[in-house]
Amino acid sequence: MLGSEHCVDMESSHDEYGRLGLVYTVILCLLQASLTPEKGFTRIGAILDQTLRPGKEAKVAIELAIQDVNNATNQPSVLYLQNSRGKPIHAAIAAKELIDEHNVKAILGAHTWEEASAIAEVISESDHNIPVFLSLASTPPLQATAQWPFFHQSVSRQSTQMNAVAAILQSWSIRQVTLIYETSHLASASAAIISYLSEAFHQTGGELTHILPLASGLYSFNEELQVLKRQQRKVFVIHTSLELGVRLFQTAKKMGMTGDGYLWIATNGITDLFHSVNSVKLSSLKGILGVKSYFPENTPDFLNFRKRFRQKFDSDYPEEEQDEPGIFAVEGYNAVRLLEQNSPKSYDHRRPIPGSTVEIVYLTGKGYHSVFWTEGLGFSETVEDDTNGAIIYTRSMDNLKHALFPMQPWYAHRRSRNLAESSGNRMRVGVPGQSLFKEFVNVEFDPEKNRTVFDGFVIAVFDEMMKELKLPYEYFSFNGSYDELMRQIPEERFDAIAGDVTIMSSRHEYVDFTQPYTESGLEMIVPVRSRISNQPWLFMKPFTAKMWWLIAAVILYNGYIIWLIERTHCRYLRGSIINQIGIIIWLAFTTLFTLRGDRLHSNLSRMAAVVWLFVALIITQSYVASLASMLTAQRLEPTITSVETLRNMNATVGYCNGSLVSDYLKDVLGFSSFKVNSYNSTHRYAEALYSGEIAAIFLEVPAAKVFLAQYCKSFIRTGETFKVGGFGFAFPRRYSWISETNKALMNVAESGKLKELEDAYLISEKCVDDESSPNEDESLSLRSFSILFELTGGTSTVALVIYIIMNFIEFKKSNPEHKNFFKLMLSFIKDQMRRSSSLVVPADSPAHPSDVSDSWT
Repeated sequence: MLGSEHCVDMESSHDEYGRLGLVYTVILCLLQASLTPEKGFTRIGAILDQTLRPGKEAKVAIELAIQDVNNATNQPSVLYLQNSRGKPIHAAIAAKELIDEHNVKAILGAHTWEEASAIAEVISESDHNIPVFLSLASTPPLQATAQWPFFHQSVSRQSTQMNAVAAILQSWSIRQVTLIYETSHLASASAAIISYLSEAFHQTGGELTHILPLASGLYSFNEELQVLKRQQRKVFVIHTSLELGVRLFQTAKKMGMTGDGYLWIATNGITDLFHSVNSVKLSSLKGILGVKSYFPENTPDFLNFRKRFRQKFDSDYPEEEQDEPGIFAVEGYNAVRLLEQNSPKSYDHRRPIPGSTVEIVYLTGKGYHSVFWTEGLGFSETVEDDTNGAIIYTRSMDNLKHALFPMQPWYAHRRSRNLAESSGNRMRVGVPGQSLFKEFVNVEFDPEKNRTVFDGFVIAVFDEMMKELKLPYEYFSFNGSYDELMRQIPEERFDAIAGDVTIMSSRHEYVDFTQPYTESGLEMIVPVRSRISNQPWLFMKPFTAKMWWLIAAVILYNGYIIWLIERTHCRYLRGSIINQIGIIIWLAFTTLFTLRGDRLHSNLSRMAAVVWLFVALIITQSYVASLASMLTAQRLEPTITSVETLRNMNATVGYCNGSLVSDYLKDVLGFSSFKVNSYNSTHRYAEALYSGEIAAIFLEVPAAKVFLAQYCKSFIRTGETFKVGGFGFAFPRRYSWISETNKALMNVAESGKLKELEDAYLISEKCVDDESSPNEDESLSLRSFSILFELTGGTSTVALVIYIIMNFIEFKKSNPEHKNFFKLMLSFIKDQMRRSSSLVVPADSPAHPSDVSDSWT
């Protein structure tokens, strides 16, 4: 091939050939140029990073393509080759030189976003002779199509690779993914990868939950990976260079973040270079899954190209250990062929068809095995028609695991949860086959449908939760104990448990639970007895004890004040101390029921008596109403009110057969083992309580509601609740989806769906309400009458104070000799005491005057 590159190479080697050789070369090049018609002469520029494998392969392939084009046509092409050395600034300078000095009609190259952007900017600033730009970058600049009409991407977009990644994860029902990518000095390059992957996940229901950028020169990843490990991130998509990816994966291996329970998927930034590395480096990536650019390798054309490529590559780059052509060589060769088929002037009307097939590889050590994914069709074992007919496509990777995993790796014998908690297989959900309460879980075989039917409140809630998660699952009945059922998860028989399973700390040793979806707690249920109005002290129940004491105190207080005020007007109120005390009590109670205002001589006593009678009227009417209610209304109360009473009685109690309530009764509540009986049906509960075989049963709150609804007239809860975990769904330990599962449960509850299911499956406690259970506040208390007592007490006190003041003023007028107030007060007190003593008459005194006695009859 005679091209400008050949001429330039000869010019640069004048020291080797000497002056004569240089003159000969220049003359030869000028002669060739003069003999080539201008209208058939095509100048092509290529800007490649010849320090890296992609640029080296593309250079050799482009040169071979130019040679093939010149041999096949009468319009020879001249290649002007430039080396960018991986620097965007060098790529820009090379582009300007190709345009200004060599007047090229097309530019090929630029494997990176940065170089492609730099070249496109230089072309856009050219005033004339704008060449076509065929970029070899799989991730083009976002503004390329709109801003640069001369820009054409000659390779498949990176989005195809991301769509393949999303399809793999969707096949295994994996939703949460962490992206680890190598940063670029152009922020838009990183944004494009994130955008492609996010868009792919949006179509498949996945979620990019975490993004970890890594600098190109970073050599230690321990800190970054440690954070991911603490966060229980287990699915990783790596979009880095091969060198950084190898170091990253090796660090992850040392930290125990590969193999069982983890999934690493490498993009084509790593996998497209597998053919160029030695077996030692390839084996360091053992266990990694990858998406790789696909091209047919068994066609006659490629086999011929491969032979020529290896010869020239070995000659140009003898330092390279591997001489196999890869996708970069194929893309470089095809770019020239596309340019030949579409001249530079008409190339802007033609768009290359993007590749839609991706090779999926699994590293087994020194090599890898492959299957394929085709956009719009699915997975296949091959993409070439075989002798048996058409290609067979499938939507599930599991159908091809014999081809992708022929050596039976960690995935082959592990269920979905080990492949980062999910796989293409449906999740196996264990269900208790013999639940005591069918309202919660009901497992029955339907002969008409010839299958087992799973129903009940728990099953309905689990169904709603899984609708939120969009995970495939299948129910399986289990007839062992609940503890045995729970242990099926670590034994890998089940991936989850959906049943009326109590959240207990001991079970957390081998499973993880969701948050409770029912009320939590343990309740004591006992037989009910009617609290009818035949109690000897029932008449005291309308008021509380404090209320009775206050009534008595106010009565005596008011009686004393009336006696004190009226004693000077009525000799009948005089007598011995005992007689006067009796009169005070009599006055207090007679004014409680009647008021003879005309028999009272002082307005002060009348004022105190009127207010007290008003208060007494309200109190007596309240008492009558409350007592009448107690006499006519039947009340229900528990026969036993506390656990202490049960223990003191040495009573036997019952619990649900197969329940962990037994341990709680023995270890926490202190019941002896021989005083705890288990039962396997609600009917047996009732029989044992009726017969007195047990004195009480202990049920969790949801089960207690159902039981009391069934036996609403016979049993009652005591009101004492013991804190234990509610019902929860069980999953494997360190289940990374536990937060999403809890979120789904919260959505079910907040949407009102959980309440609807409770109403549909669980019968409400219609018989267990406030009227059928003892009420500690049914007796009237001081709070109900505080204002009234303050009113009557205050009125009587005011009357007493006025009475004392009036007597004091009268005493002062009659004793003017007392000038000192304190002496006057002391004399007044002595006088009042003397007068009180003078009112005492012998018991055998003559009868009282008729006018006085009549005043109180």
